[in-house]
Amino acid sequence: MIFADIIVDISVKSLDRTFQYKVPPGMEKDTRIGSLVQVPFGKGNRPLKGYVVNLSSHPVYDISRIKEIIQVEKQGVAVESHLLSLAGWIKENYGSTMNNAIKAVMPVKKEVKGQIKRTVYPLVEKKVMEGMAEEFEKKHNSARARVLFYLSGIEDDIYYNGADYSIIIKETGVSKAVIDGLEKKGIIGTDLVKKYRNPIESASGDCPRHKLNDRQKYIADSILSDYRDGIRKTYLIYGVTGSGKTEVYMNIIEDVVAQGKQAVLLIPEIALTFQTVNRFYKRFGDRVSVVHSRLSAGERYDQFMRAKEGSIDIMIGPRTALFTPFPNLGIIVVDEEHETSYQSETPPKYHAREVAVQRAAMLGASVVLGSATPSLESYYRALKGEYKLFKIEERAGNAVLPEVHIVDLRKEFEAKNYSIFSRKLELSIEERLKKHEQVIIFINRRGYAGFISCRKCGETAGCPHCSVSLKPHMHKGVVDRLKCHFCGYEIPMPDKCPSCGSKYIGTFGIGTQQVEEAVRKKFPQARTLRMDADTTAGKEGHGRILGQFGRGEADILIGTQMIVKGHDFPNVTLVGIIAADLSLNTGDYRAAERTYQLVAQAAGRAGRGGKKGEVVLQAYQPGHYSIVNAARQDYESFFKQEVSIRQMLQYPPVSNILGVLVFSENEESALKLATITADMAKQHKAVKVLGPVDAPVAKAKDIYRKMVYGKCMDYNILRSVKDCIEAFKEEDTEFKDCGIIFEFNLIS
Repeated sequence: MIFADIIVDISVKSLDRTFQYKVPPGMEKDTRIGSLVQVPFGKGNRPLKGYVVNLSSHPVYDISRIKEIIQVEKQGVAVESHLLSLAGWIKENYGSTMNNAIKAVMPVKKEVKGQIKRTVYPLVEKKVMEGMAEEFEKKHNSARARVLFYLSGIEDDIYYNGADYSIIIKETGVSKAVIDGLEKKGIIGTDLVKKYRNPIESASGDCPRHKLNDRQKYIADSILSDYRDGIRKTYLIYGVTGSGKTEVYMNIIEDVVAQGKQAVLLIPEIALTFQTVNRFYKRFGDRVSVVHSRLSAGERYDQFMRAKEGSIDIMIGPRTALFTPFPNLGIIVVDEEHETSYQSETPPKYHAREVAVQRAAMLGASVVLGSATPSLESYYRALKGEYKLFKIEERAGNAVLPEVHIVDLRKEFEAKNYSIFSRKLELSIEERLKKHEQVIIFINRRGYAGFISCRKCGETAGCPHCSVSLKPHMHKGVVDRLKCHFCGYEIPMPDKCPSCGSKYIGTFGIGTQQVEEAVRKKFPQARTLRMDADTTAGKEGHGRILGQFGRGEADILIGTQMIVKGHDFPNVTLVGIIAADLSLNTGDYRAAERTYQLVAQAAGRAGRGGKKGEVVLQAYQPGHYSIVNAARQDYESFFKQEVSIRQMLQYPPVSNILGVLVFSENEESALKLATITADMAKQHKAVKVLGPVDAPVAKAKDIYRKMVYGKCMDYNILRSVKDCIEAFKEEDTEFKDCGIIFEFNLIS
């Protein structure tokens, strides 16, 4: 008799353990590790779904007390056993129920009915078929005659390889019964073949194979030499924008695939799939596929089934592509590894970069991280020797880095220029339009209207204890106070700038539509495209706009972060950055890092072809080290300055942070549990505790939210704090109305 250990599909801590069930005779074949099953649960034998996490022949209870599985559910793609182990690792390291961790690694949630292709093939020679058609016609059996005349008239290669059933029906106008009748007579045969949906089959053409330059070749050869020698590492490729990192990825992946392995390429968001997927598809053909949230349920299901059955070798996509059930995964590439979208927004709040390294370790695979603006974590680990570091300090081909002009918006204000365009940017746009070159206008909207700024001097109100901006809080529709969401420091809303005394102080922000209107008014002759959440709705939204711009159907592209990540447009010679330092005021200790990354990436879109590029960078704090170093594309200088601040304030990557979110409909209950949580963390002397304080969103949908932060050099100590809090919450009866979510190192 076989017994299955099952995690039931209830995200409740008290039920976050396995329950053993008998596998009934007849279900043994379908019951595997990862299978979704239905089981009777509790005293009332309520039918619940659950996941099989282990199979054995040893009962843990009296057999008479062990219930039987009701049925094995048809599900999407069964979770591989190593993915279940990975789910366990995610649960332990990020804090969640095992059920939620399993759902995180589930590629698709349910089976989707497949498309069936029916093919008709002849069982007689063409001349014989022609004779049969004539005989049917003489007997006034015109429907059968039409089918046979049609088949005998098609090209030989289609005739003998089989013709599409649906086309025959359409061309001859016959019914299914006619085809079935001819099949019974032995004149034709039919085959039913499952047809997988392919979301990128429209890509065509050949991808020119660029010869790697000496530096690119050295990096690719070094990684592949390790791979062939059985050495598996995590590599970080730090290459300036336009240095040809993607070409290095392609060469490495090509070699790994040639060894019978598969590859996953992670990209941070859907907007990047358009160019990336086309390049890979043209190089590797239909052995590459893509998965992302804009695909239909059927398309997503089919891509994972194609991977599981071995009909593709390369999967490209955002975070969830990491869990592609490849049978022989050899390499994981994480492009733009610094991006915040690699952080899960729902429990378990895992980071795809860290999970990629763990999955690779489980399977004996390698990991390649790449970025022009690496995360401080990755670069810090590379300098410590945990990752192997490669640098590419020059652009590929003949391209050179663009010339960058920093414009002080305070001086524009003094000169009575109240336009969103500085005089320099306006002049530069006019010059590009005359030359029929393209322009990108980037709006840095991170932290939009989430901080207070002086329009005259650029001063922002900051917390003296946490090196973050104070966030405005409203009362009766009016901002009446500013508050730090880390330590709770609070001041009244000033009526004038504390620095210069100006009355021009308030929330700051500008939207894409406002910029588009200003562009159309200032440059009516320009063809303009706007790329934001509104204009990219639908599965093809991103690709449609980027395709238009890439084909030269627009002169100016306006957008937020999504337009400055990884795109390559050779005719873009000018990038204008509106209020580049806006993201410095997000109330996040990573604000300077995010600002450097966004500005450097935006600047990197200019001059990627043979033409010289120019960047006009507008800022209220033009002397800030993140702005100055981004303009120079000097990551190492920025890294040194930023790490010294993180060292002083005990922030990652030098230290670690555990964020504990406590939420409840009862504010008193949430605050009380958050206070207990803080006290538990304080029992560990190595942990510095901040809070409890209101969460950045203190109340949402009538749920009160409180935060506690713990800082510690040792990640394992913070994990033990998390374990203690989980254990307390599981055994406690007073705070059943409260929930807890953990987040390590607060990536976003």
